[in-house]
This record gives sequence, structure tokens and C-alpha cells, in this order.
Amino acid sequence: MSIVVTGATGHLGRHVIEQLLEKVPAEQVTAVVRNEAKAADLAERGVKLAVADYNAPETYDHVFSAGDKVLLISSSDAGGDRVGQHRVVIEAAKAAGVALLAYTSAPGSLKAALADDHRGTEEILVGSGVPYVLLRNGWYHENYTENLAPVLEYNAVVQAAGDGRVSSASRADYAAAAVAVLTGEGHENKTYELGGDEAWSFAEYAAELSKQTGKEIVYNPVSVEAYTGILTGAGLPESFAAVFAGVDASIEKGELVVDSGDLSRLAGRPTSTIADAITAALKG
Repeated sequence: MSIVVTGATGHLGRHVIEQLLEKVPAEQVTAVVRNEAKAADLAERGVKLAVADYNAPETYDHVFSAGDKVLLISSSDAGGDRVGQHRVVIEAAKAAGVALLAYTSAPGSLKAALADDHRGTEEILVGSGVPYVLLRNGWYHENYTENLAPVLEYNAVVQAAGDGRVSSASRADYAAAAVAVLTGEGHENKTYELGGDEAWSFAEYAAELSKQTGKEIVYNPVSVEAYTGILTGAGLPESFAAVFAGVDASIEKGELVVDSGDLSRLAGRPTSTIADAITAALKG
């Protein structure tokens, strides 16, 4: 039996692998990667590697074994057929007879276009007969704190989210929930709505940035159309810009407030705050 993690060298996958290695022997962990060289450090620590690509279904033929627990981290290929890519993994897992397949989805409350691929994948997974867990991950702190340069340059947070609030958490928090499911029992066919313990607004985010930097940083709310234009002006393809702006529209409607408490319960600790993430980003 192995615990198998797809997208293992991605941002979230790295956190999952690291936390798994704190709980189980390395030889019980399999990292699925497209580029073996990027996972050389994991192999050196005893983690098994499987080279496979969502876009090449035959590469998944021998990745899974009966009894494996699998974490399917959603594809980052936003411009591709993500549902089709995920189907490849689900069908391979079913054929192998895995014990559990957990999928990193999006909050059930999220109606933005970003959620469409997740809903499509959930439908396939639930209908597959494979014991499943839906890890409906909310927004990541890092979605904002990893791109502070323009905020600090212009002393402004620009979003199209109005007074909406976000229940974000760190990637490490979401990874902890995934690890709890992969190493625990009794999670079969469960859905977890995951979000940070403390929801925050962009005005509060700007205030916290001001506090920690000593600069006066303001929140400048704009329309969805204006924000889409700002993003495309910064070089983002129009289709991607529309998706991101659509998420802001959902935030304004309260669709990224997740108050289930599932994340801190699974992680076994309170979630990190946006202030923690800002501190870490400014140090980095």
C-alpha cells in the first residue's frame, strides 16, 4: 500500500509530501511527477517516484495499485481540458482498485467559472464508484502575498471584490487537511468545505500591509470590467483575466466565506492568518 500524490512538485504537492514524511515512512509515499529531475530531492529521501502526465493516459496504467490512497491535486493547466485530465487519473485509480481517492476541489458556495472544472470532476469521481473524499479548498493566502511587488510599488491594493470577505488559509494548512485524510480512517465518501478560521476584507488586508510595512497602503475597489482591463494590461490573457475578475465578483457576493470549521478540525490546529502570511512574505 502506498499513499500516492499527483502534482507532487507543485506548490501544494510539496507541502503534502513534506507533511506526509512526518507521519509515514518515505517508502510508503509515491510522488507522481512529469519531470523526474524536479523530484530528485524526494527520491534521495526515499520517496518513490512515478513519471506520468495527465495528457498521456497510458502513463497512468501502472501508477496505482490495489489498496493505495491517492490525492489528485487539480491540474494547473487552466487553458486545457482539466476535467478530461482528471478523468484519466480517476479511471486509472478505479481500474487499479484504490482504497481512496481524495480530490482538491473548490468551495461548494463558489459559483464563478473557476469552479466549473471542479464540479465536472466531482461528478465523475462520485459516479465512478471509487471511495472518494472531496477536499473543497478555499482560497490561498499565497494568491495575494506571493505578488506583493505591485502593491508595495503603488501603495494600493486593487481588486473588484467590494467589501466582500475571504476565508483564506495557507497552502500548508490545506496540505495538513489532505494528510489527515490520507493517513486517517473514516473519511470515505465525505465532502469537506475548507477555509481559514478568520475571514478578512481587502480593506483589512491593506490595513495589515500598512501596519507591517510602515507605509500607507489603501484599498482601491474597482469594477469587474476595470479589473479585467488592469489584468489584461499587465499581460494576462483575456480569458484568464476574466476568470480572476469573476472570482472577485464571487468574493463580493460572499462566495469565498467558508465557516464550516472543517479545515482546522482536520488539521488539528487553528489555521494561519492573513497577517501571518504577510509577515512571511515580507521576510522572504
